[in-house]
Amino acid sequence: MNDPRWASIDAFAEENRDNILRDITRLVAVPSVEGEAAPGAPFGPGPKAALAKALEIAEELGLSTCNADSYIGWAETGTIADDQKFLATITHTDVVPEGNGWDADPYTVRVRDGWLLGRGVADDKGPSILCLYALKYLKDSGVQLKYPVRALLGANEETNMHDVDYYAEHYPMPAFCFTPDAEFPVCNGEKGGFNGEIVSPKLDGIITAFEGGVAHNAVPDRASCTVQVAAGALVQTEGVTFEAGEGGSTIIRGWGKSGHAAMPEGTVNAISLIVDCLLKSGVCTPQEDAYLQVLHTLHASTDGSALGIAADDGLFDPLTIIGGTIEMKEGVIRQSFDCRYPTNTDPEKMTAIMTQVCGDAAHLEDLSSRVPFYIAADSPAIQTLITTYNDVTGEGKTPFTMGGGTYARHFPYAVSFGPEHTNLPLPEFAGPMHGANEGANFDKLIEALKIYILALLRLQEIEL
Repeated sequence: MNDPRWASIDAFAEENRDNILRDITRLVAVPSVEGEAAPGAPFGPGPKAALAKALEIAEELGLSTCNADSYIGWAETGTIADDQKFLATITHTDVVPEGNGWDADPYTVRVRDGWLLGRGVADDKGPSILCLYALKYLKDSGVQLKYPVRALLGANEETNMHDVDYYAEHYPMPAFCFTPDAEFPVCNGEKGGFNGEIVSPKLDGIITAFEGGVAHNAVPDRASCTVQVAAGALVQTEGVTFEAGEGGSTIIRGWGKSGHAAMPEGTVNAISLIVDCLLKSGVCTPQEDAYLQVLHTLHASTDGSALGIAADDGLFDPLTIIGGTIEMKEGVIRQSFDCRYPTNTDPEKMTAIMTQVCGDAAHLEDLSSRVPFYIAADSPAIQTLITTYNDVTGEGKTPFTMGGGTYARHFPYAVSFGPEHTNLPLPEFAGPMHGANEGANFDKLIEALKIYILALLRLQEIEL
C-alpha cells in the first residue's frame, strides 16, 4: 500500500481492536427484533433500545449525534451546513429473530478461532460499529473534509425500511452513500423483490396446526405440523420426526438448514420436508392435498423453475424464491414467499403464472414488490471504492450485482460495500447472516474498517 495515509489508518485500526470488540459486544447484547409500535418506539422497544445504545457508543467516541424520533439516528464528523454536500454510510441496528439451533445465547458475543458469533455480528451491528470508528478516525485525525461524513443508523431494515422513508421525508440526502451490509468488493446493483403469501381456503381435514420459520426472508430450519392421524399412518421421509400429540394426533417436525433468502443455495427448507411427508403419506383430504401440492411446487426449486417463473438476464444472478414462514389460523394456512428477480421478468408476469399454479387450491395475498436497481460500475464514486478495496487487498476484483436488498436502493447515489467475503468459508461452528450461530471473521472486520477509512478519504478527492 503506497498511500501515505495508510500507516496511520493501519495503526488506528489495530490499536482499537479491543475497543471495537467491546462495542460490538455491547450492541449485540441489545435484542432488537421488530416489535409492536408504541409512542416514541415506532418499531418496538428492541430497535429503539439498540439505536440508543449505538448513539451512546458514538457519543463516547467523541462524535456528535442525532436521534430522529427513534426511526433512525446518526453520528457525524461535525456540523453539516444547509445545502452542504456530505457523504454517508448507513447500517442498521435491528436484527431478524434469533430462530433455532444456536449453541449459546444469540445476544452474547462469543469469540472462537478468530470469529465472532452472535445475532448481528455480521448483519449489521458489527458493521455499524466499524462506521462509528471510521468517523472517529476522520474526526481525531484533524483532516480537512471537503464533504463531512454522516454515519446513519437505521432501525427497520430487516422488515420494511420505513426508517429511511422517514429520513428521506425529513432530512437531506447525502451526495453519495455506501452501506456496509453485503459482500465486498462493491455491489452496484440489486435484484427486484417480490413478496406475498400463498393462502389456502378454509380447510376441514386432518391438519389442525402448521407453523414454521422466523422471517419471510430466511429459509426456515424448523417447522411443525399437527395431524389427526397416528404416526403409523405416516411415511417416514428424510428430515422429519414424529411425536405423539394430544388425543391421538401426531406432530410432524421438519429439521432443515437455515440461510438468507437471497442466497438459498445449500439450505434445506423445513416446511418442504413436512409437505413432502404429507403428500407421500396420502392421509390428507383432496382439498388439503391440492394446497400441499402448490406448496410442493413452490419449494421444489429455489430458482423458480418448478413454478415456471425462472429468469436470468445475464446482468444479475438468476431469480431465487423461497418459502419463509407458515402459519395456520382458523383452518387457513398462509405460506409466505420471498422472491428476488432480475430485469427480464416482473411481478405482474410472476403473479399471473403463480395464480395459474394455485388454481382453485390456493390464492395469493399481500403482494408487494420493489424494482431492480443498478448504478454504472464506471461512475466516479464506485470506481473510488473498488480501487480502494483492490489497493488494500491486492485482489483485482470488479463490482458485482446481487439478490439481497439493502438501503442502497433508497438513495439517489449509493451502493453496498462489504464487509462480507463470499470466498471465505464459514467454519463448522459458525452460521450465515439470518442463520443460527451467525458469524463474522474479526480480522476481516478490522480490515474492512481500514478500507472504509481510506475510501472515505479518497471520496473527498472527487467531484460529487
